[in-house]
Amino acid sequence: MTCRPASWTSSGWRSPRTATRTPTRHPRCCAPCAAGAAPRGDRHRHRRAVPAPSAALVNGTLAHSLDFDDTHLPSVLHPSASVVPAALATAEATGASGAAMLAAVAAGVELTDRLGMAAYDPAIANSVFFERGLHATSICGAIGSAAAAALLLGLSPAGVASAMGVAASMGAGLIEANRTGGTVKKVHCGWAAHAGVSAAYLAADGLTGPPTVLEGRFGFFAAYTGGRCDDDALLGDLGSRWELLRTAFKPYPSNHFTHPGIDCALALRAAGLDASTVDWIELGVPGPTLRTIAEPVAEKVRPRSTYHGKFSGPYTVATALLGGGGLGVGLEDFTGPLDPDRLALAAKVRCVQDERATAIFPHAFAAVLRVRSRGTVHEHRVDASLGSAEAPLSPADLARKFRFNAARVLSPADADSLAARTTGLAGLPTVDALLAR
Repeated sequence: MTCRPASWTSSGWRSPRTATRTPTRHPRCCAPCAAGAAPRGDRHRHRRAVPAPSAALVNGTLAHSLDFDDTHLPSVLHPSASVVPAALATAEATGASGAAMLAAVAAGVELTDRLGMAAYDPAIANSVFFERGLHATSICGAIGSAAAAALLLGLSPAGVASAMGVAASMGAGLIEANRTGGTVKKVHCGWAAHAGVSAAYLAADGLTGPPTVLEGRFGFFAAYTGGRCDDDALLGDLGSRWELLRTAFKPYPSNHFTHPGIDCALALRAAGLDASTVDWIELGVPGPTLRTIAEPVAEKVRPRSTYHGKFSGPYTVATALLGGGGLGVGLEDFTGPLDPDRLALAAKVRCVQDERATAIFPHAFAAVLRVRSRGTVHEHRVDASLGSAEAPLSPADLARKFRFNAARVLSPADADSLAARTTGLAGLPTVDALLAR
């Protein structure tokens, strides 16, 4: 299934010439196609022309549902999964250059990150959004996506501000599915991207947002954080301090809190640990992450599905110890039915709070793994998960990650060609050239 973004003109939605392809099968992932323009014939099966907001919805949903999206620290939100799909759809619809799209992405990601940081409370070492059960990624991402789309539509500063103000009424997301299951979280970033593009077009057509949408009595921070807003985190050093540079990339397609445990398990496996001889496993993680990857215990030891397993410390550690795909744990490890061997090993995992990891969190994700095998306790600790600034992925690793993912839908030659065009995006006259096949 593929979707085409489109732009609004005085005569209606205009469909561009290119399309983005969905990299995984989700039976309902292109439901917005039913509400879009009629299908158009071309050489790709299941391609449909849809409005730009719907294209952003599909691609944002896919970006987040894979759980490969990047993470800003210490706000612990995923900015690119909403902002990039919103910018891509709008850039293609408007014929914008690659450089213009990148500039819009930078602005949208920076805004998203700063909104997240404004709600970060050092006293609890966590985001107020998360303490309230709110998904900062989608709530802040809707506003960042609106700013990116509005810039690509060429709106004035007042128009961009209105787009942000309109989008603030559209962002949403609860994170209970991280704990007890449900797949609704997959659509959070898609809906944020959809909201952002829709808000930008509405602002272009004259709809206005409140000028005090962020700081007002009934504004963004009053509603979502009880009025907490770190003004310096939100506004300080604009243009010289870039929050987007504090982004960690994921080597594994699972909740980012599980990554240091995966790193430890892979290290012990590489050192010769035989998973079939394991008596017990203790995973020490930051205290605030226990709610997400360790509780409720019964749900995490035996997740409801492989998707639910992405949010389980025990299941991801078991997967790594038994050997996974990709860079150590890959998409295929969370596809299809739950693996009985992994479930059996996950049942031996006990998750506890580790003081050292807790002190580091959320500026980096740390963990310690202790495994008893044949009477000996083996231990490995990491103070920053792979992909962070402290333990960066190499360009070769990033290329391998891309190829592992692209191989699901593209030939090796097409994947290499797309990688080259993406690397050279800033020099492309339009984003059509990026998506052409």
